[in-house]
Amino acid sequence: MLPNIHILATGGTISAKVADKTAMTGYTASVVGVQDLIDAVPAIAGIASISGEQVTNVLSHCLTIDILLRLAGRVNELLADDRIDGIVITHGTNTLEETAYFLNLTVNSHKPVVITGAMRPSTAISADGPINLLNAVRLAASKESRGQGVLVMLNEKINSGRDVTKTNTMAVETFQAPEMGYLGYLQEGQAYFSRRSSYRHTVDSEFSPLSVDNLPRVDIVYCYLDDDAFAVNAAVAAGARGIVAAATGHGMMSDKIRNGLIKASQQGIAVVRGSRCPFGLITATGDDETCGFIPAGSLNPQKARILLMLALTRTTERQELTRIFQQY
Repeated sequence: MLPNIHILATGGTISAKVADKTAMTGYTASVVGVQDLIDAVPAIAGIASISGEQVTNVLSHCLTIDILLRLAGRVNELLADDRIDGIVITHGTNTLEETAYFLNLTVNSHKPVVITGAMRPSTAISADGPINLLNAVRLAASKESRGQGVLVMLNEKINSGRDVTKTNTMAVETFQAPEMGYLGYLQEGQAYFSRRSSYRHTVDSEFSPLSVDNLPRVDIVYCYLDDDAFAVNAAVAAGARGIVAAATGHGMMSDKIRNGLIKASQQGIAVVRGSRCPFGLITATGDDETCGFIPAGSLNPQKARILLMLALTRTTERQELTRIFQQY
């Protein structure tokens, strides 16, 4: 018997159309429905018994926390069904890494969850969506994928939802894990894993399943030459309960923005010290304790924001928040 794989469609470039088959931009996205995506890849029927539903149909940079919460709830509901062996989610690429990390922390199952998308519209001469969807189903149907956390499958590369990031605006090989590397490869329909993530996820996560209707506001403040605390003050005024600093280098920042963040921390706002650099770790310094900052580790600012939002549903204590950033 073939495994039962359920596809959840959310929109994005994989569901886009454009009249000019050579055009890679300027398309109308999120117009192809889930059944049309499935029908475009007949070979899927030989891999798994497929069902599907349209969760939403938006560009990924227009996704909201409410949609993420509904998506996580639906994934957990489906995976609790013994008849479902795995989930594939089609998604826009712009914020795919954030959704992947969010689900990596909130899905409560060993069953495979694989997110895929496309860098080219479905009507392009060399559209990458169909092969990515086929390979995502292959990966979700693979027993080797169980217990690996939420996976991202594009361009025949297997990435961890925690480590992956979009590195190029247009290239099909955009999704990479610069510091940690790929989890493995999918070749000739077979999954080959070379490593496992050592960070807590899915059934080992204290955030799965998540039973909240909303998440606390967390903003990202970008650091740059001759900056000041304007963005910090604006975040505080907007009601942020957490701020992630996309600082320079090893989490370094000007005195103006640093003092603004210290003041925010003293007001009970959680402050995470990250970096705008694409490579490297943010490790603890002597100033973190004094300033009330939390080092982001290897998480980029957008993923540090996801983790901080979830962490703040459990605690506001700096020591506990630091522990969470070390473990996830």
